[in-house]
Amino acid sequence: MFPAPAPDALSTPVAWADASGHIAGVNAAFARWLGVSARRLQGQPLAALEMEGDAMARFLENTDHDVLRLHRMVLGMPGGETPRFAEGWLSRLDGGGWLLEAHPVDEFPAPDPTQVLPSALGAALKGLAHELRNPLAGLKGAAQLLARRAGQRTDNDDERELIDLMESEIGRLNTLLDQLLSPAPQRPHAPLNIHAVLERVLRLAETEGGWSVRLQRDYDPSLPELPGDADRLTQAVWNLVRNAIQAGAASVVLRTRVEHGLRIHDHLHTMALRVEIIDDGRGVPEELAEHLFLPLVSGRAEGSGLGLALAQQVAREHRGTLTYRSRPGHTVFTLLLPQGGDEEEERHVH
Repeated sequence: MFPAPAPDALSTPVAWADASGHIAGVNAAFARWLGVSARRLQGQPLAALEMEGDAMARFLENTDHDVLRLHRMVLGMPGGETPRFAEGWLSRLDGGGWLLEAHPVDEFPAPDPTQVLPSALGAALKGLAHELRNPLAGLKGAAQLLARRAGQRTDNDDERELIDLMESEIGRLNTLLDQLLSPAPQRPHAPLNIHAVLERVLRLAETEGGWSVRLQRDYDPSLPELPGDADRLTQAVWNLVRNAIQAGAASVVLRTRVEHGLRIHDHLHTMALRVEIIDDGRGVPEELAEHLFLPLVSGRAEGSGLGLALAQQVAREHRGTLTYRSRPGHTVFTLLLPQGGDEEEERHVH
């Protein structure tokens, strides 16, 4: 089952399993690394070695792909207490079975705190969602009444557009509340025009009122469609634009560009879209720089501190990143979004 060279000639820990996912053998390096004998490992479910998560178990149940990149593996003998850390690959072998290749590391960096939403915060958000239900219902009723009145007149194009925007945003807020109260699997992504998302954000900025800010477009008209969730991206970009305005910006620029051969999250993508939100406001306070994307961190007394955390979560949902650079008078938040599959996955999956 195991291809040449002979497994014990390899210094990299490797284990191989049969088609059912049970360990058929390991090389000497793998046994030494885990601190158990090769005989004791034989017959164990390969996925049972995962001490944290279930990435291998889920992958072995899915026959659509041939290779899985395993980030931050924590492995150990079932029932054992000593974890082993590694980066690795799980691959389908010719003729059936599986090969696990591990690249040990001493330890992993501390978990990214922006990926951990404490249970107390989750409970607080659910309480907030319940409290917002009634005022949203009132706003929805008012918008429907305005729509009926506007429908009785002929010179109502501008009013109709604003009412449609109100109804659309009320619907989007209700969807967000539903997600907080009853989290559901992420919706399938569909092709979208990123400029349509940005235009919706600009319309929201224009209609919210109370600001004397210049909104500018710097679009690359050649950008292809992007697979994504238009509502979630609208929420992310709107949070960034609103933050810029609230930071005292007199000018906000939305810029789009295409990037080729870009590496995002250790994967090389043939094409990615770059969306930049550029403002001339006060900039990010130095004392917040290290914690900017944490929930409940805000530079304003009245701020919720959730906008940037949510924007970063949306970037992750699209396999992208959200970064920033800032100085007083010039702040740029950059959203990088892969346009499609990445080169490394395509080489291994097909």
